[in-house]
Amino acid sequence: MQDIFNLKDKVAAITGAGGVLCSSMAQGLARAGAKIAILDLHEESAKKAANNIKTQGGQALAVACNVLEKDTLKKARDKIAAEYGKVDILINGAGGNKKEATTSPQMSFFEMPPEAIRFVFDLNFIGTLLPSQVFGEDMAKSGKGIILNISSMNAFRPLTKIAAYSAAKAAISNFTQWLSVHMCQNYSKDIRVNAIAPGFFLTEQNRFLLTDEKTGELTPRGQTIIGHTPMGRFGSAEELVGTVLWLVSDAAKFVTGIVVPVDGGFSAFSGV
Repeated sequence: MQDIFNLKDKVAAITGAGGVLCSSMAQGLARAGAKIAILDLHEESAKKAANNIKTQGGQALAVACNVLEKDTLKKARDKIAAEYGKVDILINGAGGNKKEATTSPQMSFFEMPPEAIRFVFDLNFIGTLLPSQVFGEDMAKSGKGIILNISSMNAFRPLTKIAAYSAAKAAISNFTQWLSVHMCQNYSKDIRVNAIAPGFFLTEQNRFLLTDEKTGELTPRGQTIIGHTPMGRFGSAEELVGTVLWLVSDAAKFVTGIVVPVDGGFSAFSGV
């Protein structure tokens, strides 16, 4: 049974892996035997995440990369190839929200600046599409590979305040289904494309919405989320690892084109 979850000698490239959630995924895949390429816009964050893996006995490479610039993605691909060979697994983890693209008493929907909306949409959706093009092309040539995207609860049920982020994550879910079919029909039945949809995990991007900056107490929004999560708490980063490991391993060999909620029951609860 352990063999189907084994990633020994597999190479996984993870964008946004300097962040809390994706660095935890990287550590989990490294423990399963994968060689990890930590791709992040901030090189110091990438190095820190890579060093954490190395200190635990894993193999990791830090790569500075901008998911919105195809040239830097190609350079990242070449650097990984020189160190580890071809990429077997791509996790499109780069993403996030922006305060200026979030409605509030100070920012009405009608005044939300287009550049802020564009930034959030591009970071999440275009930042998933471009790496899929660059690394997916190699998978198409070799006839095998795995792409895992990061969707969100917002793709299932749009949340208030975050119009741009919700729309971008919905686009990622749709793109996941589209790309899974495209790769199977045009290149190889051994290329799988799936996504996870995390529920509510405290990160630097959403902390200002869920907790009070001064007291650390839950905001009314944070309280509502916990009240609508049957498990009654936020998720912790390591609780994504099991689902990720399943989807990128042979344990999910006949699974493609799905979006898996990891949400403590949030998507199942009507509020009544």
